[in-house]
Amino acid sequence: SLNEMALHYPTSYDELKQISGVGEGKAKKFGAPFLELIAKYVEDNNIEKDDGLLVKSVVNKSGLKVYIIQSTDRKLTLEDIAAAKGLSMDDLITEIEHIVQSGTKINLDYVIDEMFDEDQIEEIHDYFMEAQSDDLGLAHEEFDGDYSEEELRIMRIKFMSDVAN
Repeated sequence: SLNEMALHYPTSYDELKQISGVGEGKAKKFGAPFLELIAKYVEDNNIEKDDGLLVKSVVNKSGLKVYIIQSTDRKLTLEDIAAAKGLSMDDLITEIEHIVQSGTKINLDYVIDEMFDEDQIEEIHDYFMEAQSDDLGLAHEEFDGDYSEEELRIMRIKFMSDVAN
């Protein structure tokens, strides 16, 4: 997160990857300008970094998160996962978003293959690749409401897991 960057001042890719939510993909795709700016700031302001304090926060290994990860690995339907834990679909998708944002990959291809045909998958993937923002409202507008918010959230999870992590 930006707060962690402001606290730890990462100046190398290895340090940047220790920031919560920053994996190999995000570091490569977005890291260079951040690292340049942070290095200049550290130098200009004579900041001494304490490298011993940087510890990457890992996915909270709560039972729910572990259950979700294991269940998607076993290709259980999202409906079954939500029902087993008494969650709404919205809450389950939110949990999966948090898992992926923390840097853990989740493979939802088996869910997506049931929801979309190949052209739709490619269309939505291309949108997220080219979009300046991952804002779902903008995505919904772009597709004239052809896809539900839930469908777009699931595709955004796939995109983040494949591209950013």
